[in-house]
Amino acid sequence: MKEPLSNRIRVAASQYFIRPIERFEQFADQVSSAVATAAEYRCRLLVLPEYFTAQLVSLSDIKRPFDVMIRDVAAYLPRFLELMTGLSREHGIYVVAGTIPVLDEKTDDVHNDSYLFAPSGKHGYQGKLHMTRFESEDWRIKARNRLRVFETDFGKIAIAICYDVEFPELVRAAAHRGAQMLVVPSNTDERQGFLRVRYCAHARTIENQMYVIHTGTVGGLPRVPDVSMNYGQAAILTPSDFAFARDGILALGSLNQEDMIVGELDMRTIDESRSFGTVLPLNDSHRTKQLIAQVDEITL
Repeated sequence: MKEPLSNRIRVAASQYFIRPIERFEQFADQVSSAVATAAEYRCRLLVLPEYFTAQLVSLSDIKRPFDVMIRDVAAYLPRFLELMTGLSREHGIYVVAGTIPVLDEKTDDVHNDSYLFAPSGKHGYQGKLHMTRFESEDWRIKARNRLRVFETDFGKIAIAICYDVEFPELVRAAAHRGAQMLVVPSNTDERQGFLRVRYCAHARTIENQMYVIHTGTVGGLPRVPDVSMNYGQAAILTPSDFAFARDGILALGSLNQEDMIVGELDMRTIDESRSFGTVLPLNDSHRTKQLIAQVDEITL
């Protein structure tokens, strides 16, 4: 029996452990287990990390350059879409399925796209809008150019893929379009990179009075240098005000270990905080636009 909709929802974030595999079915089994676990905890949304699909590199000739192997992963897109659509429908859960490389056959460009799957069987995607140096220079991944806000049956959400969360203007634009939740699937190989994403994710919760779900990959493929190291820790972050979690952290995973965190969010509290919070940074940001437009330059 389907439960009635409520302002309170449970969400989950998976610290997906990348490990060598020999068949696509092993990848499917690992992903299926994550979705089933989130559904068992009655979550309405599960978030998987950026480039968790890089695990599929195991199935190709790993002696070639990684930008070539990325294209092998992109070839699995039809099977990936079929798998994730089926899991979302079967378990009645929304899934932000990390990212997967996607080949544009018209331009021959590869993009890094995050698909959101709905229990209805529909799906949409947010492309990564800013490329890190290794993506652009080494992996030859190209940026997308459209920001999207997705309407779900529990509210509006936006997706900022890893590096994208370091650009506050993007997230603020989504918040002004009604996004109450930001999802940040990431992939970082060391502590500095991880903290850049985490600190910025936490800043976005305060600036925009929204929930943020951040997660990353852990584990690695020992024989593939580009994905041999992963530094990740999932977190469910909240605005910093009386109605929310102490320190703005609702749930936190175990660093660099296979894990899943679950938290319960009250979507109505976001709307209330934007009108009645101790401070109103999202509302007051309209004044910032005016100030930026008339900066005074003073020579001393």
